[in-house]
Amino acid sequence: MNNKSSVSKELNAKHTKILEGLLKLPENRECADCRSRAPRWASINLGIFICMQCSGIHRSLGVHISQVRSTTLDTWLPDQVALMQCMGNEKANSYWEALLPLDSDRSDIEKFIRAKYEDKKWVSEGVVQPTDMVNERHSNCHKPTENSGRIGIPRKARKYSLEEDILDTNKSQGAPSTTRPRWASVDMTDNLSVDEPPPNDVSVERQPSRKSDTAKDLFSLLYAPEIKQDRVVVPPSRWATFE
Repeated sequence: MNNKSSVSKELNAKHTKILEGLLKLPENRECADCRSRAPRWASINLGIFICMQCSGIHRSLGVHISQVRSTTLDTWLPDQVALMQCMGNEKANSYWEALLPLDSDRSDIEKFIRAKYEDKKWVSEGVVQPTDMVNERHSNCHKPTENSGRIGIPRKARKYSLEEDILDTNKSQGAPSTTRPRWASVDMTDNLSVDEPPPNDVSVERQPSRKSDTAKDLFSLLYAPEIKQDRVVVPPSRWATFE
C-alpha cells in the first residue's frame, strides 16, 4: 500500500505551506551544493534543499544515498516534512563540508557532489551524521517506557480495579478517615464522638437498692391483722407452761 494515498488534500496543502516557509529561511535560499538561488527540490533523507540541476545528479547517486523530491509537485509524508524541519542546508553542510577548504572548486558540480556524498571526502571523523541522530530521537519518542504500568500501555490509560478506583477517588477528594476509636463499639458511634473520652464506670449512676422495700413488705405480711390472714390456732405446748 502506498503511504502517499493516506495524505489528504488538506494535509498536503499544509505540507506545501511548511516547505515554502522553510525555503524562505536564509540558510535554505541557496542550493546546498552549487549555491544557486531559489532551490525547489530536496533530498528527503539528507535533509537538504537543492536546485534542479543538482537534483538530477543526486538521482544518479542512487536512493541509498539520496532520495529526491520536488517541494511543489510531489506528495510529502509527515515524517519527511519533519526531517526537513529538523535539518536544513546549514546543519547538513556542517557535517558534509566540515573539512571543505574555502577556495574549493565547484566548477565540475557532479564531481563535487560525488566526492561530497559518495566518498565523504570532507566529513570529519568520529562525527555522527545529523540525520541519523534525528531519526533515532524520533523513533525513541514512540517506544514504551519501562516505568509504565504495563508494557505498551501508559498507567493513565489502563483500567483501575474497584479497590484502586475507590482509593484514588478518596485521595482526590481529600475524604477524612472513617476509622473508629478502639474503645467505641458500633452502637456507641451515634452518641459518642472521637474526641470524647471513654465512658467511666465510676460516673455511671447506680440504681437505688431495693433491700429496704423488700424488708418492709415482709414485715407487713407477717404482722398483718388476723382478719386478713387464715391463721391456724395451735394449742400451747407443754413446754410453754414449764417453769
